[in-house]
Amino acid sequence: MPDPVQTVADALISAWREQRPVDAAPLESLLTEADQAYAVQDRVAHALGWFGDPVPRHWKSGGPSRSAVLTHAPLPPERVWASPADEHNEHFNLRLIEAEVALRLARDVTPADAQALSHEAASSVVDAMTVSIEVVDSRWKQARSAGALLKLADLQSHGALSLGEWKPFVARDWAKQTCSVTIGGQPAQSFQGTHSLADPAWLLPLWLRHVTRKGETVPRGTVVTTGTWCGLLEARKGDRVRAVFEGIGQAEVQL
Repeated sequence: MPDPVQTVADALISAWREQRPVDAAPLESLLTEADQAYAVQDRVAHALGWFGDPVPRHWKSGGPSRSAVLTHAPLPPERVWASPADEHNEHFNLRLIEAEVALRLARDVTPADAQALSHEAASSVVDAMTVSIEVVDSRWKQARSAGALLKLADLQSHGALSLGEWKPFVARDWAKQTCSVTIGGQPAQSFQGTHSLADPAWLLPLWLRHVTRKGETVPRGTVVTTGTWCGLLEARKGDRVRAVFEGIGQAEVQL
């Protein structure tokens, strides 16, 4: 019997290598649990040679609410750029925009540290924050309608990440945090207190337990981007995207 994890991984490997989306429909029933989707992530990364270190240095993590199961994905280093980023020569099947806040670890975090970390103490393990723009993309033809586990297997629909200038992390009233997003010639869109978890650092214990689940230590300086403040905004090739978070900074990307 074919290995369902390898079957899905092979489809995604082809999509990455051939720069074209593949059909999710015949694969929808193959994955039945999140651990299989994470195994697909690992096999795709190994086949494409993305990571040389035991723990990737850039991640995405998040979910629609604190009561939901959060999801996590390592980000290919060649798809992470410093702002202002020029991605106009990069291949994307989609160009959807998420404005986010990324956090950077202040110290190494062992598996024991991750297990002991509480949500209330989560911010103690970070030293810096920055504005990030994630370009959301998909290797599935059914980009929006593919099943949740297939999306998770596909790096939770990651395309690229642009990181702004780092600044020291300080406690904030996230309910009052504002951000604005400008895409091409469209009017700027403004948001306030719209992070789904109310505090980007809230996810750190859950993310770190995921990353350390195989016994690895997460090194100081590892970065995680923590979920959208603006939902999913439509962008097109040629657009310049700018996200500004008051008191934190900004990031830009040319598509």
